[in-house]
Amino acid sequence: DFLCISLVNGFIQLRYNLGDRTVILQTFQKVHANGNTWHSLKAGRVGNEGYLDLDGVNITQKATPGMNALDTHTDFFVGGVSSLNLVNSMAVENEPTGFTGCIREIVINNRELKLTVTDSKGGANVGDCDGTACGYSVCKNNGTCHLENSGFSCSCPQEWIGSTCEQSIHCSQNRCGSQALCIPQPSSFSYICVCALGWSGKYCDSKIQFFIAKFIGNSYIKYTDPYYGKRDLQSSRISLNFTTNQTEGLIAWMGKGEDEDNDFLAIGLANGTLKVVINLGERISVPLIHSKYSTCCDERWHFVTVVQNQTCIKVYLDEELILFEDIDPHRKYTALNYGGICYFGGFEIGRKVNIVTTGLFQKEFIGKIKDVVLFQDSKKIQLMKAEGYNVYNGNYGN
Repeated sequence: DFLCISLVNGFIQLRYNLGDRTVILQTFQKVHANGNTWHSLKAGRVGNEGYLDLDGVNITQKATPGMNALDTHTDFFVGGVSSLNLVNSMAVENEPTGFTGCIREIVINNRELKLTVTDSKGGANVGDCDGTACGYSVCKNNGTCHLENSGFSCSCPQEWIGSTCEQSIHCSQNRCGSQALCIPQPSSFSYICVCALGWSGKYCDSKIQFFIAKFIGNSYIKYTDPYYGKRDLQSSRISLNFTTNQTEGLIAWMGKGEDEDNDFLAIGLANGTLKVVINLGERISVPLIHSKYSTCCDERWHFVTVVQNQTCIKVYLDEELILFEDIDPHRKYTALNYGGICYFGGFEIGRKVNIVTTGLFQKEFIGKIKDVVLFQDSKKIQLMKAEGYNVYNGNYGN
């Protein structure tokens, strides 16, 4: 499998192969080769449908039905490759050659790649395209960069301050406490504090303890499994209690959640029913939806357990077996390589659930979670000691 973007006779071309045939998309307009104009290029695929957008002009095309996974366990190359032998003959129209020009602001699955000496894995014959201390993104939030003898300075828009316009004026005198995040509220000329795990109050200055985690939306807990290296990943298990009055929400996500190749096991709600999704490799996400009756948004406590034994998945709701399915009888992938990372309620601030899960779940969880147990551990996870924000004491009341 491959996905390749190239310049062919002045046109931008996208080629991708999901396993059976190569799909080719090409822009209608040429790229002006004057060296002075920056172009915005967006390309990729959703399932088997590819898209290519040059400066706002979009074209799409679908691959063969049934092929929707891009299996590319390789490095990501920009501008060229370390060896021309790495280039699939179907990925380019002519003999492969390196790109000559400037490339900046590469975003892969909503994460920007840092094209620097220290952040890249390697490279050769690459120089500074801007040639000045300003660069393209030195000044944040639409600030204007000015060259000076000592380097540069930024002229900031009205509501931003700091040497690179990185700080909102509404947060310049904030009173947010320990590890809290200041979120500017321009419409009210104010700010709100988002509390780190273990803190509460308007300014996150009150220390709290809890055994039941209360998620209010835009909340998450990220737990790192200390026993991951000793786990038998062919037989995974997670159980927990939850209560909510919402019909949508991500309850738990076992997996790194960094890119679409990551394995994961997810539990959540969709249309008021329990939904479990698992990916053991090749981006084969198998949704298991319990639709017998809607019991998951009634504000009662519900006990859910998901057991993975190689490719066989069992889901228990309130100790009743509600789903039992073999997601891959061929046993091609049998281990849940989740990286020792477990998310509860959502993902880090700014990472939207519907984007990270590629639409499998739509919203962050709003409700309460308790009694989380991994595998056959004798002790429950101490959620209080994990990383997280916007999670509060759910031990009492609503």
